[in-house]
Amino acid sequence: MIFNGGLVPTFMVVNKLGMIDTRWALIIPGALSAYNIIIMRTSFAEIPTEMLEAARIDGASEFRILTGIILPVSKSIIAVIVLFYAVQHWNSWFSAALYLQKSRNLYPLQLTLREIVLQSTENSIVAEADGQDVMIFRPLIKYATIMISVIPMMVLYPFVQKYFVTGVMIGSVKG
Repeated sequence: MIFNGGLVPTFMVVNKLGMIDTRWALIIPGALSAYNIIIMRTSFAEIPTEMLEAARIDGASEFRILTGIILPVSKSIIAVIVLFYAVQHWNSWFSAALYLQKSRNLYPLQLTLREIVLQSTENSIVAEADGQDVMIFRPLIKYATIMISVIPMMVLYPFVQKYFVTGVMIGSVKG
């Protein structure tokens, strides 16, 4: 569980399941991480059993205990895990290059960014705007594309930052 099966077996499984050229090929293989599950389990194990027993004595169902006690207490670790998965999926271009062979319309931003950055080394291109030829420098297009791909994560991080420090420290050694 901790070590994945490797590139070839994962590709074979995705291929046999018929997920090539679908969005599911990008979502399902990376949906769960054993490392993140271990971190979540450690966080849940630190919830005092007395709180759970008190809720059971008061007549709360298991679903009510989950939604009323466990999830509110675990907000920080859930925010951190969501951030980990968001960054992982946002930055993944290799799986898209591997599994999306014919469907260019399904390419994620990072794969499109990679293609733009690796395009020809010509310094400028000529485009027509309002009937006039305009020179556009390729490095400017590359830099603008890179900034567009970075900005969403930069906007997301400050909202999760207050949970990040406490969530990351949950699995650490205390003493």
